[in-house]
Amino acid sequence: MVHVYKNNGYNLALDVNSGCVHVIDDVVYDLIPVLGDAVKEKKTEEELLKIAEQALEKALYTKEEISEAVEEILTLANEEMLYTEDIYEPYIEEFKNRETVVKALCLHIAHDCNLACRYCFAEEGEYHGRRALMSYEIGKKALDFLVKNSGSRINLEVDFFGGEPLMNWQVVKDLVAYGRSLEEPFHKKFRFTLTTNGVLLNDEILEFANREMANVVLSIDGRKEVHDFMRPHRGGQGSYDEIVPKYIRVAESRNQMNYYVRGTFTRHNLDFSKDVLHLADLGFKQISVEPVVADESEDYAIREEDIPLIKEQYDELAKEMIKRKKEGKGFNFFHFMIDLDGGPCVAKRLSGCGSGCEYLAVTPWGDFYPCHQFVGMEQFLMGNVDEGIVNTGIRDEFKNCNVYAKEKCKDCFAKFYCSGGCAANSYNFHGSINNAYDIGCELQRKRIECAIMIKAALADGEEN
Repeated sequence: MVHVYKNNGYNLALDVNSGCVHVIDDVVYDLIPVLGDAVKEKKTEEELLKIAEQALEKALYTKEEISEAVEEILTLANEEMLYTEDIYEPYIEEFKNRETVVKALCLHIAHDCNLACRYCFAEEGEYHGRRALMSYEIGKKALDFLVKNSGSRINLEVDFFGGEPLMNWQVVKDLVAYGRSLEEPFHKKFRFTLTTNGVLLNDEILEFANREMANVVLSIDGRKEVHDFMRPHRGGQGSYDEIVPKYIRVAESRNQMNYYVRGTFTRHNLDFSKDVLHLADLGFKQISVEPVVADESEDYAIREEDIPLIKEQYDELAKEMIKRKKEGKGFNFFHFMIDLDGGPCVAKRLSGCGSGCEYLAVTPWGDFYPCHQFVGMEQFLMGNVDEGIVNTGIRDEFKNCNVYAKEKCKDCFAKFYCSGGCAANSYNFHGSINNAYDIGCELQRKRIECAIMIKAALADGEEN
């Protein structure tokens, strides 16, 4: 499978199975879709040339240009950089039968929040249930479970999540200390992450986070008017002015690494590229602003008719990022970060985040769910910290969820980059984790196209 497209003046070809990316001229661009089957059938160069000339007989290319293009395409194919075979599908049975090893937990340290974000899927931290704070005892049992079920894996990840985890800060600190106490005797290494809305951030918390947290996620939606509208206090007052100085201090104290400011854009700010650039202008170098996922009945929900405008915004953002990078003012945008040289292992490319098997969410009272977005859906309750995983059927269902189990993914060029997309989004919109959230797919494909184009443009600049 080869995906060819144009973006920002570049002709690009992505060989999906090998991951090779090619910047190509117009004639090669026109011929790649034409010659695929013939190349796979091992047609001779003369036969390929004849097919090419027939296909382009109305185009304004010379015979020499067509011949050179055919030769280039054939060379790339022979070097297994174009029209490559899918070597991953045969691996899928082995993949399904792999040992289940838990490597990450999302600890819902607080089912409570001091903000009232309009789009919050967690219902101000309650998650379709009741307000609660995780006790130290429950957290200890969760970490014990993680160590016990992590097999030979050394590096383990724990996210302190909410609601707002700073509302239960002492327990966060105590659990970090307990996790550290487990590292040497069990030959493990914990990587802790904190997600916060910033309202309760102070110097003491920052000092601790800089010492113990491998990553800090800071919630902010962009421009003041956008942020304050979507992320107010329960009394209606905005939170922008009180968090921005704190976030700047976090970013600077961590040398602009190992954090990111994370926002959500909605139908109310489809010009979200302005929010990304606003955050960059504030000095942040690690930025994520993601599309809201919500039912169409919500006034802020993104709808199908919004997709063309959103795609334009991604294009504009990509161009501006290239410009700023060349000016020495570059920043990272989470959805445009792509590794063309290495990237995730095969298992991750096939199954994504590992929710429901490698990654679990833990409620304040110790229940296990496949991830934070399934919390409160009783049909996805998997077990608890006392009994472990009781409903192994759910685990097996998630374990078998991969790009080859989803019809929408099989012929999609983005499948090895998005890994089938979010299982929760799929379930919420289609009632099955083996489907795909269509709007999300459209936007993901566009982001990948932009990310590849940025790589090409920056490489082109280095060569020139």
